[in-house]
Amino acid sequence: MTERAPIRPGAIPPYLLERLANAAPHGAVLEKSSLAVVAELARRTLLTDSRLRGDRASDGVGARPAPSDAGLDREISDAENSEALPGRLVRKEGQAAVDDGDVNRAYDGLGATYEFLEDSFGRSSLDGAGLALEGTVHYGSGYDNAFWDGSRMVFGDGDGRVFNSFTSSLSIIAHELGHGLLQYTTNLVYEGQSGALNESFADVIGVLVEQHAGGQSADQATWIVGEGIFARGVKGVGVRSLKAPGTAYSDPVLGKDPQPAHMDGFVRTRDDNGGVHLNSGIPNHAFYLAATALGGPAWERAGRVWFETAAQGRLPADVDFRGFARETVLVARQLFGRESGEERAVRDGWRGVGITVRLPANAAGRASRA
Repeated sequence: MTERAPIRPGAIPPYLLERLANAAPHGAVLEKSSLAVVAELARRTLLTDSRLRGDRASDGVGARPAPSDAGLDREISDAENSEALPGRLVRKEGQAAVDDGDVNRAYDGLGATYEFLEDSFGRSSLDGAGLALEGTVHYGSGYDNAFWDGSRMVFGDGDGRVFNSFTSSLSIIAHELGHGLLQYTTNLVYEGQSGALNESFADVIGVLVEQHAGGQSADQATWIVGEGIFARGVKGVGVRSLKAPGTAYSDPVLGKDPQPAHMDGFVRTRDDNGGVHLNSGIPNHAFYLAATALGGPAWERAGRVWFETAAQGRLPADVDFRGFARETVLVARQLFGRESGEERAVRDGWRGVGITVRLPANAAGRASRA
């Protein structure tokens, strides 16, 4: 497919950063002085993210071609608290761990995502052709986010009061690489329902990589995106929950997780590119329902359906929830057979969030916009 310049979405949604940027000391668990630091760093992060969204991927460093043996090839660089990319190279593929934990976690997270794609779907890296995986740690000063910039992963250190380093969560690393995977498969337009599907697909990749690395079945997993990203004292388990959208955090400073889990709660807004981080809770929960109904490792059946739905390249770039749901049911039918348990589980998962998919008995066509 033709690669488009990504919009560089970040792991932390703007509404959460805006909440921190406008944080007031009353009723907060943080001391007033600490809260002022948190607010200032959140404001700086929002300004940086706004600038990055205006940049084109072609203005960046550019991804390295696949190595000759098409195997795993990683490079981790250190921005040394600047915003200059790629930074100083500090660890290459095959080199021993270094003293910097962020470097090692980034290195391991890129490897875990590569291994997941190869083991689960037979895909060699994000592009299917052994694309080298690069990351930069210590980006900015107290930067409260992580992002895929079209060619590499970039990690901030967090403010140390609300957010830990963004290498602290494997699901965050894999989520951002999920945006990279979409860049090379179905590059969903980053607004409205297609944007929410973009975010949801990245969340699905995030939790599946974490489950694969931990050898967890669907019923053993937490289904949390960003577990470990919050600093001690923050009342939250992560930034999103696929199991129960809207319950990932409830904190005096952060507020309450606003994600809906059902179309009844669909949020209509112009903010956040039309609510891409909010409404992603709906397809997230549909995937959770399908995966847990099937049981076992979630990547083997439900995950394969979601991956193939993107990888087959049949989705319109502006597909909506109903069009995406229809295609996942079609893919489940193609992979596992008509009226198979997999097709029923996927169909029931969407029904559980308020989206009904009806197909003719012999349907095997392309996805369409509803």
